[in-house]
Amino acid sequence: MENRPMRRRRRGRWLSRLLSLHGVLGYIFLYLPIVVLVIFSFNASRHSVAWRGFTLKWYAELFSDQQVGASLVKSLIVATSSAVVSTILGTMVALGMERYEFPGKLPFDALLYLPIIIPDIAMAVMLLLFFVMSKIQLGLVTIVLAHVAFNISFVAVVVRARLAFFDISLEEAAQDLYANEWETLRRVTLPLIMPGVLAGGLLAFTLSIDDFVITFFTAGPGSTTLPLRIYGMVKLGVTPEINALSSMMLLASMALVVLSLLLRKEGGQGIELM
Repeated sequence: MENRPMRRRRRGRWLSRLLSLHGVLGYIFLYLPIVVLVIFSFNASRHSVAWRGFTLKWYAELFSDQQVGASLVKSLIVATSSAVVSTILGTMVALGMERYEFPGKLPFDALLYLPIIIPDIAMAVMLLLFFVMSKIQLGLVTIVLAHVAFNISFVAVVVRARLAFFDISLEEAAQDLYANEWETLRRVTLPLIMPGVLAGGLLAFTLSIDDFVITFFTAGPGSTTLPLRIYGMVKLGVTPEINALSSMMLLASMALVVLSLLLRKEGGQGIELM
């Protein structure tokens, strides 16, 4: 009888070690290719599979490439435009869904999550058919509209998470002090949910700037964004210049995600203080 607890503890320790090992192997499987990509972006050899020493030549060539620069500008235009529009619309949707009851709210709530759960390829084909049937010429405008279509859902989810812990008595107190609905929204509601709004905007920007599938289907002549430029370069072979460009996009995306998480954390601390 006394040995059973010891056997259980030993079994628990072995299971804990196996789970830890499984987690470590999972992280290695996911992130080792990224580490290899970053390392070989400093490879002096033109061929990515053979290491010939450390160099920054590919980053220098990358900054002097006018086509890459033009694609980057287009990606920034698309990402900024879609992030601003989707943040405004997504915040309005989140406020409406959290504050009001109306007929058809449940089906609309289900539709709101649809762009998050359906495959990108399905949404890309649907958007392409919509633009073709509407006789809208493909270009930067269609890319922006397509990105807004799926970014609204992500922004709304982030802002609704912030509104779920919002103290409604603060708005009631403002209205007791003779503030109208617009003044209450501008002076009380928006400042308190602003960390969630900014986090949703940064998430939308991140999703937009590195999107490929939907952009590929909705892009037209002269609207080659950075992911599309990388795809075209890969067709000619994977070179250290592509690795350098991918590493810079990876770094920018990680920075935006970390900033978004910090804003959401700040928002959570604000909730506790209230």
